[in-house]
This record gives sequence, C-alpha cells and structure tokens, in this order.
Amino acid sequence: MKKLIASLFVGAMFVFGSSSMAQEAAQAEPQAAETEAVVEQSEDAVAVEEAVIEQAPVQVQHKSFHQALKQKFIEGGAGWMTPVLLVFILGLALVFERIIYLNLATTNTEKLLNSVEEALQKGGLVAAKEVCRNTRGPVASIFYQGLERADEGIDMIEKSVTSYGGVQVGRLEKNLSWIAFVIAVAPMLGFLGTVVGMVQAFDDIEAAGDISPTVVAGGMKVALLTTVFGLIVAIVIQTFYNYLSSKVDAIVNKMEDASISFMDLIVKYNRQK
Repeated sequence: MKKLIASLFVGAMFVFGSSSMAQEAAQAEPQAAETEAVVEQSEDAVAVEEAVIEQAPVQVQHKSFHQALKQKFIEGGAGWMTPVLLVFILGLALVFERIIYLNLATTNTEKLLNSVEEALQKGGLVAAKEVCRNTRGPVASIFYQGLERADEGIDMIEKSVTSYGGVQVGRLEKNLSWIAFVIAVAPMLGFLGTVVGMVQAFDDIEAAGDISPTVVAGGMKVALLTTVFGLIVAIVIQTFYNYLSSKVDAIVNKMEDASISFMDLIVKYNRQK
C-alpha cells in the first residue's frame, strides 16, 4: 500500500513538473520570437542607414573663382607669377589713366561751335577766346590757337590749327605704346616660365632616371600655369587697348570735323568785319 501511494505521488510530481516546464517553454517561445524580431529590425535599420549613406551624393566643396585663381597663382610659383602680376598692375594703371583722360577730353563740338559763333557775333574775338578758355578738351584748345591767329590771315589760322591739332593727337595717344608693351611682354613672361618649367621637368627626369607622371608633374604645372596667366593678362589689356584706340579715333575725327567748321566760321567772321 505504501509502495502504491509512493508511486502515485511520484507520478503526480512528474506530471506537475512536465506541465510547469511546458508552460515555461510556451512563455519563453514568444519572448524569444520578440527578441529575434527586435534584432532583425535593428539589422534592417542598420542596413537601410548604410544604403542611404552609400546612395547619398558626396558633397564636394566648390571653390569660388577668386579662391581657385589664388590657389593656381600660388601653385605657379612666386618667381614667375610675380612679374606677370606686376606687369598686369602696370597695364591696368595705364589703362585707367587713359580712360579718365579721354573721358575728360570728350567735348560736345556742336555746342562749342555754336557758343563760339555766338560769342564772335556779340563780343568779337575776346569773347570767343574766353569761351574756348573756359571749355575743357582738345577741341577748345585748337579753337583758341586759331583765334590767336585770327588777324594774321586764313593761311596762318589753318597752319596753327593743323599744328596744334597734331600736338593734341599726341597727347591723346600718350601711354598707348606702354599699354601695347604690356600686351606683348605678359605672354612672353608666361612662355619664359613654360620653357623654364620644361627644363626643370627634364632635369627631374634625368635625376630620377625614369619617365613617370609624378616626376614631371611639378615642372609641367609651373609651365602651364605661367602661360595661362600671361595669356589672361594679355587678353584683358588687349581688350582695354582696343577700346582706348577706338576712343582716340573718335575724338580725332571730331577734332578734324570741328576744325573744318571752325575755319568756315572764321572766314565768315572776317567777311562781316
């Protein structure tokens, strides 16, 4: 009997233990599933972030034109870039001086002729000279020289106007030859830097005993950059030079037309005397 009770007790304990273990296993299975789901979501999130990072465009730092030009100037070397820069500064100074002078020399010739004619009719030569003296520009100066010879005959007036007109043309063309010099010497300095850079490249090849891009890159860069900057200076100054030349031609043409009209005005005035 005791053995039967003990067997039943052991069997009950075994059944109870099995059911408890089954319940614990049942409860552990959802938790494990949830843990695996969280891990899978984390892995998916990391994969998505890596894909976004790979697909994101690489942001390249773009330099302004001034910064790029400054960097290339430094890379070209101070020994060759400095002369080109000094020539450029000299050319710009001459250009700005000529622009200011020619703008001040521009005169409304029609208005001046009308003022001189009116002054001759009202106040004679003295009033006409005063008008020319108070007017700025080469045309007024030519008129003043012609009025100074008004009593010496038409031939003397014409010679005086022609001679002084040549003087004024020379003043208008002042410093243009130096601007042309800048246009010529800037690319020559650049080409000189190119030749020196090529010589340097061949010296590096000789020293290394091998023709490789890394050996010749430095000398070639100096050669190309000096040429580029020399040509840039020449192009800029050449543009200003063409503008100044056209400006001088326009003023000279007005001077010639105004001188012819002035001679007719003097002849008319002498006849009325």
